[in-house]
Amino acid sequence: MKMTKQEKAWVLYDVGNSAFTMLISTIIPIFFKNLAAGAGVEGDLSTAYWGYAASITTIIVAIIGPVLGTLGDHKGYKLPLFMAFALVGIAGCAVMGFATNWLLFIALFIVAKVGMSGGNIFYDSMLCDITSEDRMDTVSTNGYAWGYIGSCVPFAVSLILVLTAESTGLGTLNATIIAFIINAVWWLACTLPLAKSYKQTHYVEKNDHPVAESFKRIKETFLKMSQNKAIFTFLFAFFFYIDGVYTIIEMATSYGKDVGITDSNLLLALLLTQIVAFPCAIIFGKVAKKVESTKLINISIIGYLAIALFAVQLDKTWEFWFLAVCVAIFQGGIQALSRSYFAKIVPKENSNEFFGIYDIFGKGAAFTGTLLVGLFTQLTGNSKYGVLVLPVLFVVGYFAFRSHLKIAKKS
Repeated sequence: MKMTKQEKAWVLYDVGNSAFTMLISTIIPIFFKNLAAGAGVEGDLSTAYWGYAASITTIIVAIIGPVLGTLGDHKGYKLPLFMAFALVGIAGCAVMGFATNWLLFIALFIVAKVGMSGGNIFYDSMLCDITSEDRMDTVSTNGYAWGYIGSCVPFAVSLILVLTAESTGLGTLNATIIAFIINAVWWLACTLPLAKSYKQTHYVEKNDHPVAESFKRIKETFLKMSQNKAIFTFLFAFFFYIDGVYTIIEMATSYGKDVGITDSNLLLALLLTQIVAFPCAIIFGKVAKKVESTKLINISIIGYLAIALFAVQLDKTWEFWFLAVCVAIFQGGIQALSRSYFAKIVPKENSNEFFGIYDIFGKGAAFTGTLLVGLFTQLTGNSKYGVLVLPVLFVVGYFAFRSHLKIAKKS
């Protein structure tokens, strides 16, 4: 069955904001570390600071997430709130290249990342409105898959601009400014179809005091969640295993630079990750039609555990390339299937408030992982000791998820 117009528009947004996600994994941390190095900041310290910046972003989104989630469930609120945050992210992306001071750059990064992450609270919950439950795995994995391959288009242009900046006479700074603007325009263009076609089908009726009502419903949501052990135990497991996934995404480039991988190898290896992730995410979606998505999530957690253990001893360029491919195999599957699985187990009319909580657990996890990696790196002066945190997260996540499945089976 072909995708509907709304499903295609929803997938297309992933193509748009994945361009910024790709920058976060590649050009942004490299540009930041070069800015910091130019200001005399040591490599291990700039890695720690980058981890702290990512953590600050997640704290902000975690604080505002529940209110946004419950507010977005009101009829007619979800789309305007989604667009407001998406536009903040797009604007932040467009101006980041103009920052020549590393502190200003971090500040702009936080603004742009909050915009993207806040928008994703509404975007993820839209999955309940734009498709049926039996198609959620397929549509969700298509979102990640096309996001991976679609983000390669503006990234490839950006990469060519940056790598040829000196030979063309453009200069690295001007090339980077243009690269950020190109990605922002791409993101905006991919957002407009969803803005035009989206229809909110699951909602609660408006009232005279939607904000006050949102705070009241936050309490009710946490009460519902505490009473529903299946939802609570899933989010507990999700917190740990997605922590490792997001931390790898956020810190891979910075860690690669610390162990001696050149900028060009970092960028090209991470481009390969996007290309390989495209068919792998599609495959996960197709396999999920025949195999329970929970089994595929379990397999992905084990795969990431192996990746994290291998990363601890990484010190060669070929090893970074190898890990880039391994990450690509599981990255789209574990994120997409976790999203669609959660969408299946929550009440549809309250999807946005539950996805607000989902985002807290996801972004809160990202905060914990990046903070711990940054902290251990700063304390020891060695990034590899920071990476040792990751295997522990996947082990806890694996056993917690297995425990969740036992509870879900009984309920």
